[in-house]
Amino acid sequence: MHPNAAFRHEDRDLLEAMIDEVGFGMIFAQVPDGPRVAHTPLLWTGTAVQFHLSRGNALARHLDGMTVLALVNGPDGYVSPRWYADPAQVPTWNYVALELEGRVRRIDSDALLAFLEALTTRQEGRVAQGEPWTMAKTPPERLRQLLAGIVGFELEVQGWRPTFKLSQNKGAEEVERVAAGLEADGSPAIAQLMRTFGT
Repeated sequence: MHPNAAFRHEDRDLLEAMIDEVGFGMIFAQVPDGPRVAHTPLLWTGTAVQFHLSRGNALARHLDGMTVLALVNGPDGYVSPRWYADPAQVPTWNYVALELEGRVRRIDSDALLAFLEALTTRQEGRVAQGEPWTMAKTPPERLRQLLAGIVGFELEVQGWRPTFKLSQNKGAEEVERVAAGLEADGSPAIAQLMRTFGT
């Protein structure tokens, strides 16, 4: 989390929407073998974050009962000093990130299946063409085999630490100049967020 308070954004609805929109993140934990990270799809349930890992993942056997850090990254982009009117600037990076700290519990097979169905429904709804895929299309024996290879978890969020670093420490004209530079340089998402939240 960036230490500058100008980059905080405490709107819980927005943070929950970010988890839903991005739908993917990283789980960090300290295990007996050292620090580890797992990359995984995420689903906000309205009260917790659910995710799953391969049974063979280095974190899978340790997470139940642990306090961990989850990270969801939003758009980001390099900010060139040449975009500022004021020449006394240095390069920086604008970004959106959400750190979630909390306790993890393992979920049972019924909850794992429900999580996977909800996750699939959410993501398939975003695919533009064709009929949505459903888990019912997988033969039951194959589905059982696949489910045996993963472990489901739920993170009870106890700490929300968002960073929306969108040039809020600059004047409105500079924010627009940087947003225009980012947009022209192929980073329209961070430019749009700057125009929405950066002033």
